[in-house]
Amino acid sequence: MSDEIKIEKQPPEQRLASLGVRSWPIWTKEKSEFPWSYDASETCYFLEGDVTVTPEGGEPMRVGKGDLVTFPKGMRCTWKVALPVRKHYHFED
Repeated sequence: MSDEIKIEKQPPEQRLASLGVRSWPIWTKEKSEFPWSYDASETCYFLEGDVTVTPEGGEPMRVGKGDLVTFPKGMRCTWKVALPVRKHYHFED
């Protein structure tokens, strides 16, 4: 298991289709800052937004519109939402 955030910038539609991204539920969040921890691995595709995610003890990472991002199970972090988020998401153990 990796403990790092994986970011794919602007993945092709074929990649998104192979994962079934468009059928995943959508989550939205207004401009805010909050702590978060992952009980399962999450893969998400950002339709809108600009977020800085800072893992506990790690470097801040910026993600947003067009990014396919995987957050590892067990990660604790802080989300700082600069532009409102709209994303497809999927959890796996």
